[in-house]
Amino acid sequence: MPTITKPTTKTRKDLTSLSDVTTAELQGWLDLALKLKAEKKAGKAHSHLAGKNLAMIFQKSSTRTRVSFEIAMRQLGGGALFLSNNDMQLGRGETISDTAQVLSRYCDGIMARVFAHSDITTLAKYASVPVINGLSDYSHPCQAVADYQTILEHKKKLKGLTLAYVGDGNNVAHSLLFGGAKLGVSVTIVCPQGYEPQKSVVDQCVVDGKETGARVLVSNDTAAVKGADVIYTDVWASMGQEKEHAERLRIFKDYQINAGLMAKTGKKDALFMHCLPAHRGEEVTDEVVDSPNSVVFDEAENRLHAQKAILVSLMGR
Repeated sequence: MPTITKPTTKTRKDLTSLSDVTTAELQGWLDLALKLKAEKKAGKAHSHLAGKNLAMIFQKSSTRTRVSFEIAMRQLGGGALFLSNNDMQLGRGETISDTAQVLSRYCDGIMARVFAHSDITTLAKYASVPVINGLSDYSHPCQAVADYQTILEHKKKLKGLTLAYVGDGNNVAHSLLFGGAKLGVSVTIVCPQGYEPQKSVVDQCVVDGKETGARVLVSNDTAAVKGADVIYTDVWASMGQEKEHAERLRIFKDYQINAGLMAKTGKKDALFMHCLPAHRGEEVTDEVVDSPNSVVFDEAENRLHAQKAILVSLMGR
């Protein structure tokens, strides 16, 4: 029997988490995202990824991630292939390592939206093409890149700002922490006891923040949002946590983003952000989502441009 070998050694990096990205790389993506967005608005066509194709693996359903990546590839001159759980055998009949190697023979990059972060790291280990984390239970890096692009557009700077994330210390919170520490944005996580972000994430961001001046704070008291330039929240029960929904409503009820909590910042121009979809009436009120301070739809739009910057950087010639 012939020995089956791994494909050609990978020469380009992956995006599994912002913890692995340098400050220069992250800032470069923001600059490129702003440039590509401005050029698109001006009617300039791009062919950076002409002839290239992205495999898009979805264990979880999606609106923004699927549409933004598919349109991003199209606007860059390439193509995208949607693969749901019904279309493939990822982690079931076929191993993730085999899936990674097969897709590497067909496509120029792999984006995956999964439940377990280990699926992302295994894909990255065995794929010979770049792997991009479209979401895992640990990290949501593309969302955070779009978030910081949005803040930069509205505040005209990042370094020295403070972002307060109120809610579950989840994958979105982790990525905001990693990104803020590298960009000089202080991040405060405000959450109920027992729902804090992973200690290892906080510890790493404290170290990274010493290089950029970013501070990290984790608190169970909503008064900690005082002085924040940005208030950010996410759903209280993520996909896969449906059985916990009623209990989480009870536990998180005092952490709802409403006019009273926004006022606690002491800043009339504090931005409101949400990665969407929003459960209006739960983690945030209509009054806040639809207010002039809300930039949630700018944020959603920027998923497209941030991901174009990431795709060009990782898959471009």
